[in-house]
Amino acid sequence: MRKHKLNPGLVQVYTGDGKGKTTAAIGLALRAAGRGLKVFIIQFLKGGFDYGELRLLEQLPNIEVRAFGRGRFITSSGPSQEDIEEARKAMDLAREVIMGGEYDVVILDEVNVAIYFGLVSLDEVLELIRERPRHVELILTGRKAPEALIEVADLVTEMREVKHPYRRGMPPRPGIEF
Repeated sequence: MRKHKLNPGLVQVYTGDGKGKTTAAIGLALRAAGRGLKVFIIQFLKGGFDYGELRLLEQLPNIEVRAFGRGRFITSSGPSQEDIEEARKAMDLAREVIMGGEYDVVILDEVNVAIYFGLVSLDEVLELIRERPRHVELILTGRKAPEALIEVADLVTEMREVKHPYRRGMPPRPGIEF
């Protein structure tokens, strides 16, 4: 049972080259769900990979998660047809979930990267922001947030890498990086 609706729901952007954008969004999801708000997380470019947070999030009340993508990074050769199709499915679901108004917080994880690679139209994301129901809080994560998104957002946080163990050749560790 929801205790309240947000009034108004705002737009938040977590971007930058530093670690922690998805982690911050998931922290917000936990906080919102703990207050009885309904949360929907749509992950772009992350389908097909076993992220630790998904194992637990799928068991929690008030949070729903759907991941799309091939579970591989897009290389310099550009996105594949499958990447494009998966992003389209994610965007269609995003529109349905946001415009349906049932969820109070909607997180579009890695949508900024999907825009950067041309998998998702910036105009389509801006349209969703403009047309969303008043109570829906929208969180957009990923590196390379376009200036147009930064301008329309109510809150923008930029994660900046100062030092990272990847630079020393350390591989990603289960439970910390994924």
